[in-house]
Amino acid sequence: MSRRSVLLAAVALTAAAGPLSAVTARAAARTPKVLLVGLDGALLGRIKDADAPNLDGLMASGLTSLSALYAEPLAPTLSGPGWSTVLTGVWPDKHLVKDNAFTGNAFARYPDFLTRVETAKPALSTYAVASWNPLTTTVFSSKVDTRVSTPSAEYDTGTTSRAVAELRDGNRDAVFVHLDNIDHAGHSYGAASSQYLTAIHDADAQIGRMVAAVRARPSYASEDWLIMVTADHGHTDAGGHGGSSAAERQTFLVASGGGITAGSTRHDIKMPDVAASALAHLGIPVDPAWGLDGRPLQQPAPDAFDSLRSRLATRVDETGIGASVVGFTHTPPTGWSVDNGAMGTGGVTEWRGWAFTTDEFWTAAERGQGRENNIRARNVFAVADGDEWVDKSYSGTFDSTLVTPAWKVTGGSTAVLRYTTYYRQEAPQKGEVLVSYDGAAPVVVKTYTGDVPSRAESITLQVPAGATTAHVRFRYTGGNNWYWTVDAVSLTSS
Repeated sequence: MSRRSVLLAAVALTAAAGPLSAVTARAAARTPKVLLVGLDGALLGRIKDADAPNLDGLMASGLTSLSALYAEPLAPTLSGPGWSTVLTGVWPDKHLVKDNAFTGNAFARYPDFLTRVETAKPALSTYAVASWNPLTTTVFSSKVDTRVSTPSAEYDTGTTSRAVAELRDGNRDAVFVHLDNIDHAGHSYGAASSQYLTAIHDADAQIGRMVAAVRARPSYASEDWLIMVTADHGHTDAGGHGGSSAAERQTFLVASGGGITAGSTRHDIKMPDVAASALAHLGIPVDPAWGLDGRPLQQPAPDAFDSLRSRLATRVDETGIGASVVGFTHTPPTGWSVDNGAMGTGGVTEWRGWAFTTDEFWTAAERGQGRENNIRARNVFAVADGDEWVDKSYSGTFDSTLVTPAWKVTGGSTAVLRYTTYYRQEAPQKGEVLVSYDGAAPVVVKTYTGDVPSRAESITLQVPAGATTAHVRFRYTGGNNWYWTVDAVSLTSS
């Protein structure tokens, strides 16, 4: 069918359906395409400091989201694990990359997103070009239509020229471009240097050439381009990465096109979402059997805790957290409650009983103790942290219970309790999940007495006959021990 025929068909559909606008019909007829640009070692804050008009334009026309990586022992903040996370849509505990040699990778189980495109829709055309060759020789599989490793003598200049030619003259459906010089500037001069800003400026100009090539395409009016820009890790001011500092763990996503609201800011996006978002834009639904950690940015799923972001406050007793960093509250969402009736007194205010916080705030309380690996929580989450609570004079023990609203259930059937969690154990600490039906005594349905890495939990409950409501309780008891996080709590009744 010709493009004119497709557009006429869309207009006819509009007239028949009524509520659809002509604009919506035209958008439905456009061909989805994806351009993903990776800026190795780029920091969003320094991009905003630099002369970067093209990236500024993409942020103004789309969304901007800061995100954070993991740290040891899950994986260091290196390019191998970072790009593997971005391109496969899963965290290092699945793709298994912990170094720049990609030793022991699980790419056969969790392939790159271009390989998934080729598997789901082999008629689509895929292209990857990289200044860092392992991406095109190791991460992207041979299923990708074209993989180009730029000769070192050409570096980002050659990568950009090849990408521009493909975007302008080719007919690719999904394109990945990797630029490396910002990372080199970070290693050589540090992220606080003028040379780092110059490298960002140069990369911005290269992105500008790519965007211009997309917009100059003869078929551009009939195409729907999702353009995304991201990074694999950050850099310290002095230069370098691999550790657990906030600067090293920092990543970001800038995304424009594909119906994204202009000038928007998101707090719920994680780096595995990049791959999932590209697939969704190309009309490839994420199959649960794939085991992806990412979810399409086009399909946000805010939970009750996320509604607390506007209520978050700055530090009270903590000294390692920046004075201007907003990130905690003890006020629960509407319908939720925190029972501190058995909670000890004193201690660090921020962590006296269950608190609601963010990665930026909580990990700054004490780095290098594993808090960075709470990878499956998003935006605002709940935490019970006995280890930090005892860092100021206190009495008694940590004993606090987070209580959900009364959720409707169907008596005599099953219900499924889902949440993400991360639990680090030290005796005599204990975490318990309890359920109470119609106000009856709570019953324990799950107990944590050993380390549990970040994961999604699913517990099938047998609802008593006649029951109509259920409260779920998360009780944490301990003292100078470790912590427990909970997020994305839901109860679905059959």
